[in-house]
Amino acid sequence: MKVTVNVFLKNGVLDPAGKAVEHALGSLGFDGVNEVRIGKQIVLNLKDNINDADIKTMCEELLANTVIEDYEIIKG
Repeated sequence: MKVTVNVFLKNGVLDPAGKAVEHALGSLGFDGVNEVRIGKQIVLNLKDNINDADIKTMCEELLANTVIEDYEIIKG
């Protein structure tokens, strides 16, 4: 089973990497970019016996820092 976990900073958390990319895009002439947020994507290939609760536990204990990050799980 393929599972994709997208991890991204919560609203209100400063994103200096996103600001740097936003500034660089503006410097390159892309003036229509209002905001850039940087995140990460983790792709897991799991055995079929891994359940949703186990995947959530993986996210909350290791894959995401839930103090400052949110995550979404996409199966398939």
